[in-house]
Amino acid sequence: MMSWEFLEEVKTDWERYINTGEVSDRVSPVIKNSWKRCKQAGVDPYGGTGKRLNEDEFFGVMHCNRDLIEVAKPIMENLNSLVLGTGFVLVLTDKNGIILHITGEKSVEEDARRLNFCPGSSWQEDQVGTNAIGTCLIEQKPIQTIGAEHYCMGHHPWTCSAAPIKGTDGEMVGVLDMSGYSLGAHKHTLGIVVAAAYSIENQLSLKKSYAILDTTVESIADGMIIVNDNFGIHRINKAGDRILRIRGGELDKSDIREILGDNIFRGEDAFSKRVDWDFTFKDRRIPCNVKITPIEIEHEKKGMAILFREMKDVHQTVNVVSGNKANYSFDCIITGNENMLRAIKEAQKFARTRGCVLLEGESGTGKELFAHAIHNHSSRSNGPFVAINCASLPKDLVESELFGYEKGAFTGAVREGKVGKFELANGGTLFLDEIGELPLDLQAKLLRVLDDFTVTRVGGKVAKKLDVRIIVATNRDLLEETRRKTFREDLYYRLNVFNVKIPPLRKRGEDVILLAEHFLKKLNLANRTDKRMSREFSGCLGRNQWKGNVRELENIMHRAYHLCEESLITEELLPEDLFNDKSDEKDYGSLTIKEQEKEFIKRALEKSNGNVIGAGDMIGLSKSAMYRKLKEYSINPKQYKS
Repeated sequence: MMSWEFLEEVKTDWERYINTGEVSDRVSPVIKNSWKRCKQAGVDPYGGTGKRLNEDEFFGVMHCNRDLIEVAKPIMENLNSLVLGTGFVLVLTDKNGIILHITGEKSVEEDARRLNFCPGSSWQEDQVGTNAIGTCLIEQKPIQTIGAEHYCMGHHPWTCSAAPIKGTDGEMVGVLDMSGYSLGAHKHTLGIVVAAAYSIENQLSLKKSYAILDTTVESIADGMIIVNDNFGIHRINKAGDRILRIRGGELDKSDIREILGDNIFRGEDAFSKRVDWDFTFKDRRIPCNVKITPIEIEHEKKGMAILFREMKDVHQTVNVVSGNKANYSFDCIITGNENMLRAIKEAQKFARTRGCVLLEGESGTGKELFAHAIHNHSSRSNGPFVAINCASLPKDLVESELFGYEKGAFTGAVREGKVGKFELANGGTLFLDEIGELPLDLQAKLLRVLDDFTVTRVGGKVAKKLDVRIIVATNRDLLEETRRKTFREDLYYRLNVFNVKIPPLRKRGEDVILLAEHFLKKLNLANRTDKRMSREFSGCLGRNQWKGNVRELENIMHRAYHLCEESLITEELLPEDLFNDKSDEKDYGSLTIKEQEKEFIKRALEKSNGNVIGAGDMIGLSKSAMYRKLKEYSINPKQYKS
């Protein structure tokens, strides 16, 4: 408690400074500096009434400081219960000295209100003189002002103890003050206020940490479940609610083992690796990829955090990384041939169905291009497009590649197991190229899958229901293969729901130059050049049989383009062996030049399906020259239209 003698001495020192400007040695440096600032600012020593904010201004201040108020109020109420009856009020201000909240002795509050020492008033030093709140804001350290240490006479009956409240970044966010009558002043009061302000700082820091943690937990794409040491569910984030198809809080305090079972928490891998596991809830089975991490406090396990992602999302990520998507549409198929256009039209119709599609054609005709286009033209275009070449895999690996395997299924298997192509294609399309190369034993297993579209991994016991559209391709005559017993007849009819036959390039004569120009245009664009084909070069292309089909033509164009050092691509740039195969040609050696020319024109018309311009491009003749030759040799092009 302060003595009358001390209060009188302080009052004498204050009067001396106000009247003469001299400061007694008894005045502390903090108070001395504050008095000087107040005089310089023109503060009226006989005033000291706080300036009130209007209602809208105060509402804005309260809104900006809602976190500080929320944290400080309970601490102030608790402290008030301890000092109740001692003649003090507890005051909270923002970083600008605006009073936000007051609690304490009602009689003291009423006396303080006469000075506008109430919520909504500014208590800055340059407005109301030296006071614990305003001076604390300037000094940024705990301050105690007693009696006449206040610059304004109206505050002399008071004693105030204030401590700064700082945020996690060290910046001022507010002030906590304890004010009462000067006779009740005690040095311990400042210590109480400092302790309470420190408690508010800790709570603000904790609140910020919780906010960061909440934001982090809710921002991750994976589901997260926090479980206590008794397997009770403490919290599930919003992503977890979405994956499990539940409402927020629906599983709070439930036992995690009720939806995950016991086995996942056993064994050496339980808390070290991600595993594929099913959540079971309300008769729903939700396949997920799960990772369990123990929560340890002071080396003691206090629960666990369970991260999980739905398997379909895992598969989608794998498909993106692996490039399992269709890149081509029907617009990418370059043709002017009627049979090819008919095949495209049929494939477009088949794309809108759910049935299997069998693509038949020689190597290099564009079967994979058709498969991409069918997928992109279907309702599954947003789903994965997974392709696998049955001829490129060792026979003992085909099954595991198609259906996947569980961990430890066989020697050399990946420890965590592997997802099969069927599972990766779930919701999309699986393209099985070279289906005729599939071993007979695998044909039986594939047939079984196609019956009900359920897949069991190698070494697994759980059958998974899938939604997959199947497209297969072959360069073999599968019907003939069934007669030879090298391909299962029942599988053939299961696959041959919709059949698309892709004609070879030698039967699409008009497409040769069309495709060659397309490939050349792509090369020119990619390399910023303007190369073109000579008439002789085009004629040679038209006369070739193209046993390698479109793939061979594309390779020839690439070769000639890159060998060409000028702007004109000539026939000398074609490979020497391109026309060596004469097995299907007539013996032209005994014919005259005119007879050979006539035969070349007829053959070109056959390849172009009677298209005069297309035939002329193949053999290097202009439109007018072709019609002149047709008249000369009495050739009717209509005879060659199929």
